[in-house]
Amino acid sequence: MSVIDYYPGDSLVHRLDPRVKLITLIVVTVTIFLLSNFFVIAAFFLSCLMCWHIAGLPLNKVKGFLKFLLSLFVFLTVVQSLFLPGEHYLFKGFFSLEGAIFGLLLSFRLLTLICFMPLVIMTTPINKLALGLVKMGMSYKIAYMATTALNIIPTFQDETKVIMDAQKMRGLTVFEKGKLIEKFKAYPTLVVPLVIGAMRRAQLMGVAMDSRAFGAGKTKTFIEDISLQNVDIVALVLILILCGIALWVNFAW
Repeated sequence: MSVIDYYPGDSLVHRLDPRVKLITLIVVTVTIFLLSNFFVIAAFFLSCLMCWHIAGLPLNKVKGFLKFLLSLFVFLTVVQSLFLPGEHYLFKGFFSLEGAIFGLLLSFRLLTLICFMPLVIMTTPINKLALGLVKMGMSYKIAYMATTALNIIPTFQDETKVIMDAQKMRGLTVFEKGKLIEKFKAYPTLVVPLVIGAMRRAQLMGVAMDSRAFGAGKTKTFIEDISLQNVDIVALVLILILCGIALWVNFAW
């Protein structure tokens, strides 16, 4: 299962209104990038893992994030320690301690945010996510484009796997055993079929949308509607209070 696939469930996180989840994502994103205290960010990260547990999502996805992002975090830490000036250096004129700490802080922020974002997508059906965007004032055309882009990524992942399997059957194992330069040289054999398939799919989708007169009517109606419940309001208020407390603790310390 991809990290952007809907994971069915009946947890509290699943039942929340998609608008509450989207507002929470925006508020948490802004809050995380305002924080500079490792302990407060760690509390956010643990809260994120707790929400994963409440939603019944597989925690092994977090391990996948860590493996995928480890090289990025090392790169960020090294670059910040090299180019961010400071008062203390690990070597003469190189690798400032302040830069390394800032790089670790930035990496921890990104890790927390990247682990939080799938909570919105994996617990919300794509049609309700689009409806939530429209109810928040976004044009339904833009909402459709955004949700379609999310919905098509798993298709690209499946097609990539099929193409790579077909290349393995033809004896091309460069993506598994080849060197970095060899992989770069072999990427056109992977990208070109993907681009051609995407163009064909976009053309078919355009024909299907035109046949259904997409965008012709100014007033839109929906088969399934959403409305804020008491639990949604309580959850949103609690999240705003917790983010406010986190900011207060961060700047007070």
